[in-house]
Amino acid sequence: MKVMIVIALLAVLAALASAGVFMLRRPPKEGSQAPDKRMARALAVRVGVSVAIFLLVLVAWKLGWIAPKGLPTGR
Repeated sequence: MKVMIVIALLAVLAALASAGVFMLRRPPKEGSQAPDKRMARALAVRVGVSVAIFLLVLVAWKLGWIAPKGLPTGR
């Protein structure tokens, strides 16, 4: 479970980095996609993966795969 979450977080960072690259590049030549469309798609992927991570953590908690531990109190 932890490995899946780490991989998904790395995918979020990769999508964010690719969006930054698309934003900083010069406009493409005729016939290819505009960088703003590719940047928007990369950011949409980032948001989608982030929502999927959130839902995965909620489902895993509900099914008992993970449990909140919190900080010990009284010490």
